[in-house]
Amino acid sequence: MRTDRIERDALGEVRVPATALYGAQTQRAVNNFPISGIRLPVSFIQALGLIKKAAAQVNAALGLLETKRAQAIAQAADEVAHGVHDVHFPIDVFQTGSGTSTNMNANEVIARRAMQLWGDNARETPIHPNDDVNLGQSSNDVIPTAIHVSAHLEVSQSLLPALRHLVTTIHTRASAHTQTIKTGRTHLMDAVPISLAQEMSGWAAQIEQAAERIEGCLGRLARLAIGGTAVGTSLNTHPEFGRRVAAALATMTGVAFVETDNHFAAQASMDTATELSGHLKTTAAALLKIANDLRWMNSGPIAGLGEVTLPTLQPGSSIMPGKVNPVICEAVMMAAVQVMGNDLAITLGNQHGNFELNSMLPLIAHNLLQSLTLLAHAAQLFADKAIAEMTINAERMLEAVAKNPLLVTALTPVIGYDCATQIAKQASTEGRLIRDVAAERTTLSTAELEQLLDPRLMVKGGMPPG
Repeated sequence: MRTDRIERDALGEVRVPATALYGAQTQRAVNNFPISGIRLPVSFIQALGLIKKAAAQVNAALGLLETKRAQAIAQAADEVAHGVHDVHFPIDVFQTGSGTSTNMNANEVIARRAMQLWGDNARETPIHPNDDVNLGQSSNDVIPTAIHVSAHLEVSQSLLPALRHLVTTIHTRASAHTQTIKTGRTHLMDAVPISLAQEMSGWAAQIEQAAERIEGCLGRLARLAIGGTAVGTSLNTHPEFGRRVAAALATMTGVAFVETDNHFAAQASMDTATELSGHLKTTAAALLKIANDLRWMNSGPIAGLGEVTLPTLQPGSSIMPGKVNPVICEAVMMAAVQVMGNDLAITLGNQHGNFELNSMLPLIAHNLLQSLTLLAHAAQLFADKAIAEMTINAERMLEAVAKNPLLVTALTPVIGYDCATQIAKQASTEGRLIRDVAAERTTLSTAELEQLLDPRLMVKGGMPPG
């Protein structure tokens, strides 16, 4: 049976679980917002810990916070930054639009834990969540700062390495198949030949470009709202506070964080988060395209394309024995679709920057960080459990190429479009090879036909010899 203690705030008494590090304001938020059961991501909470640690250190250096008090706060905040107290952050994502409840959650947890660390001193002069932990800050600059810090760290430490790993994996598999020729397809219909390496190089380029786009917005993501306090005017904070906190965060993380040059934009809008989300959506579209290509190429094994065979990872049916499905491709595709949905939520959330504050900050934080996590995990999984391990059925590809009536395209510059069309129609109707029909209907020699219809030469492009 749960035992409680009594906590007090400006609105009166609140019953709080006896073992909870949080206090009255957190408990009110838990009571007020039983909406989704979804909590803000741990990466966001850990970024809050870093911010509170940096703030305590800076306030001590500025002479605004007694040194030992600041040290206790910084140590408690460091524990939050390392995920030690994640269980004490129970508030629903769907809460007050500024994220004030979560900021106060952090202030209360850090204050109570700091008093435990401080020991006897805390009895005489308690550490206050607002006056001490939140000194020089507002939820309105802390939460946007936490969004930028957590997103930047997730991009640089998780997503970009995963995308680069995927690119490397694709290139590694492609390099062994420069001479593996397959049927190209447009509109899902047969087209002229292409090498498997060429096709896969397109996949790699898509992911490389996606990573470049994402990396391009990191500089803007490194500009932090901290120091603007309530509305961007920096009321009740030291003029050096924002700059120094950003510098402290840079030292802690190795990221070149700086104070924003315009607090009003940084707090009223989440434009950079929306920009990043747009790039994540583009990345998701690329992943979905590649995963779906592989799903088609793997189709069969008898009645489908059967160009590749994806790893057998689990039974594919509860009723059909022996059936195996392209589960990794499908998981990646679903993650990609979720990222696209998250982007819409972030875009709509960013529109609600009413006057001096965006009022959908927790929504944006949740969706942005979820997208980053989904893409990082999906890219890693896709590389390791699909592309790296798939079997290439080169002989089946080559057999299909030999029967492809669109090989006649290579003859068009020599015999003309109309004649080539008639050859293609006859070959298709009679189920014969283009080479054999062309030998009957043109004056081209066997040697000329062999050269013109060689798929290995076709994939090199250009005009036919002579």
